[in-house]
Amino acid sequence: MQDVARLANVSTKTVSNVINGNPKATEETKQRVLEAIDLLGYRLNVTARNLRQGRTGQISLAIPELKNPYFGELADLVLEEAKSYGLKVLVQQTNFDREAELAILEGAQALGVDGVIFSPLLLGPADARYFHVDFPLVLIGESVFDVGLDHVSMSNVEAARAATEHLIDIGCRKIALIGSDPDEERGASGLRLRGYKEALTAHGLPVDRTLIAGTDRWHSDKGAAAVSTLLAKDAGIDGIVALNDLLAFGAIHELSRHGRRVPQDVAVVGFDDTEAAGYSLPSLSSVNPGRADIARNSVRFLHERITQSSGAHAAEPPRLYMAPFEVIQRDTTTPEGAQPRA
Repeated sequence: MQDVARLANVSTKTVSNVINGNPKATEETKQRVLEAIDLLGYRLNVTARNLRQGRTGQISLAIPELKNPYFGELADLVLEEAKSYGLKVLVQQTNFDREAELAILEGAQALGVDGVIFSPLLLGPADARYFHVDFPLVLIGESVFDVGLDHVSMSNVEAARAATEHLIDIGCRKIALIGSDPDEERGASGLRLRGYKEALTAHGLPVDRTLIAGTDRWHSDKGAAAVSTLLAKDAGIDGIVALNDLLAFGAIHELSRHGRRVPQDVAVVGFDDTEAAGYSLPSLSSVNPGRADIARNSVRFLHERITQSSGAHAAEPPRLYMAPFEVIQRDTTTPEGAQPRA
């Protein structure tokens, strides 16, 4: 760094400002420093810098499962975003285990990470005390209550309502929902159920509890089993809102096995807009919940908390960011392929 400073005719502090993106350096000075860095082949010793700052340069991402494509794709985006901040990511899977989720809140220091991005599912308001941690923590997902932490989430109610209204717009009138418990209120399941009910009510359609099929996991086999149950009731469904894409894939498989055409007989919309949605046969209409925005802002929030943890901004109030969503229409709800419905 001293060699760079001498060549650029600036102080080592100025070189440090340029390397760390400090806006104090003028454009002309910044250019001289960057040219000196290129000429000398200078490379920042990240390990030394982290040790000096009392950091490891590593964060943790704690998610329920990697088997679910949504979380796998989210993890990929978080890794890429963290790279832009010079951070490495340790990915942990809690696997729907309450004790594993509690361990995330208790074990950050033992893992040697500077902060954690955490998607809890099983912790509730009675566990609020566990969230009072002494390391930077950003929450993602929906099963989160007010614990005074930064939170990055998606518009579950509004998105599920839009997905249901999409089916109504193409003529569906007996719309089932798979993946939710009619009595659940908290978490993604309960929020998406609320959006489904709001859409039906707003359009003068009854909320029929027999058309709401719950599942304990959001996997394809559970979606197939839920549709099998609905078909056994001879409910006459002509549309399905699946609470994630895996459930939707299972639903489509089961509909086909029973001779029901998609979308001619039953239109299907999923949630998450995973990569596979565009390549299934038929391709799946799905809600894009803003996964890239969730990854980008969760890493940004955490990085800011890490760098501010000992500074004047450490006591800034918690932030809530709601990612934008979009209903992506594909073959499973293409109006041209569906028959007119009364």
